[in-house]
Amino acid sequence: MATIADTAVSPLGPRDAGMLMTLDEFEQAEYDPGYRYELIHGVLVVTPAPLEEERDANEELGRWLRNYRESHSEGRSLDLTLPEHNLRTHGQNRRCDRAIWAGLGRRPRTRGPAARRDPPAIVVEFPSARPADQRRDYDEKRTEYRDLGVQEYWIIDRFRRTMTVYAWRGKRWARRTTREGEIYRTPLLPGFELSLAKLLAVSDEYRDE
Repeated sequence: MATIADTAVSPLGPRDAGMLMTLDEFEQAEYDPGYRYELIHGVLVVTPAPLEEERDANEELGRWLRNYRESHSEGRSLDLTLPEHNLRTHGQNRRCDRAIWAGLGRRPRTRGPAARRDPPAIVVEFPSARPADQRRDYDEKRTEYRDLGVQEYWIIDRFRRTMTVYAWRGKRWARRTTREGEIYRTPLLPGFELSLAKLLAVSDEYRDE
């Protein structure tokens, strides 16, 4: 299996999937746009960009969050939200669908030495139907995000029609399921309300295409 030292080609792209890299090499490399790049167990993983129905729902969630920050009396609780953000977890580099920083009272540190970066308060994933992706989102990432210091992990699943939330409740990493038709609220974003039905409806618009 090739390593990054074996190639002088830059930027890296789909042809380089399977390359062995360190976390520092991964973060310093340049990449062809249009794909998702992750480092899993020291191996470069390249996948296509999310489908339109996933990206559109993610965009809508971002719009709700920014509207909350600008218009709600408690909106300054939200420091920053970014889509398609890479997170350096223990031994891996994951690309999450959305990262949300809250409660810092300042712009979070998202670059520089890994030890100085601020972990998001909330990480959001919109799983695809592939079994491997479902396993990563529900099992592997849950543990990695918890250990990174994430306070809530949202899995918004248009196939199961649920939003699964893992969150610290006291000293316990607890699970809660919000079903279609229900509203999710979090103490991390006081006054913010997420209507799961409205968010799922954004993805549903693509069903007949």
